[in-house]
Amino acid sequence: MDASRDWELWSTACRLVVTTPELLPAASTIVDEVLADVEVACSRFRPDSELLTLAPGADGWTDLSPTLAALLSAALDAARQTDGAVDPTIGGTLVDLGYDRDITAVRAGGGPVVRVIRRPVGWRSLRLEGTRLRMPAGTQLDLGATAKAVAADRCAAAVAEVLGTGVLVSLGGDIATAGAGPEGGWQITVQDLATDVPQQITLADGGAVATSSTARRTWLREGVPMHHLVDPTTARPASGRWRSVTVVAPTCAQANTVATAALVKGDDAVAWLRDAGLPARLVSHGGEVATLNLWPREVAA
Repeated sequence: MDASRDWELWSTACRLVVTTPELLPAASTIVDEVLADVEVACSRFRPDSELLTLAPGADGWTDLSPTLAALLSAALDAARQTDGAVDPTIGGTLVDLGYDRDITAVRAGGGPVVRVIRRPVGWRSLRLEGTRLRMPAGTQLDLGATAKAVAADRCAAAVAEVLGTGVLVSLGGDIATAGAGPEGGWQITVQDLATDVPQQITLADGGAVATSSTARRTWLREGVPMHHLVDPTTARPASGRWRSVTVVAPTCAQANTVATAALVKGDDAVAWLRDAGLPARLVSHGGEVATLNLWPREVAA
């Protein structure tokens, strides 16, 4: 029988499930340590995070912790894989659009309204060599598009390696698994909004699934609806037919990268996802559902 723990972190719902119930407390400790390490490294909403206190030396290079270097490396991999649709240099753009605090505080209002929206300098302007980073002056990084998924992968891998149990870690819809899962596989409910018809799928041992949505982290800027998925080419929230994309992949980082890029690509999402070759499920703003690339069939009730 599985054991689980649910909690809130980073303004999102989190869940930890282990197939060996007595190991849940130890697994929770491991997960909490991994997530705390990630937060200290790359949070954009705590002034003492490493990301917000980067100080280049006289030669223009900055030394990063191994954690931040690994997270930034994953973000740059995502940028390369998506032709820049997922870009870690959009931090300044998000701030100018109003996403300068935790989403709960942003929705409460009261922040300054910036008239000129900065365009990202582009991921190719970054140079990462091991744990050393060089970037243009004034660049503000944001790893929100990749760090949560990487954290889910890291948590699941650490629990399985240390404790030898099957494990599932869900961080706001970014789901990673490791080790031997329960009999019949992991049962995952795919549902973006409460008004959507849910779909239950089976996730194989070690598999991952991630959902990116334009309907979750939203706010108003002078009465105009905004969301956190920015198109680097326009410096505006991505637009198009699709409201959410869910992708199944070997790692959560890969699943989330593909799902996020698909939303940023807007009306070109379907063609791009077909080329990506990973099982995907798209939901339009009107609630219509489309599936691609052998998306898992729904589990019978």
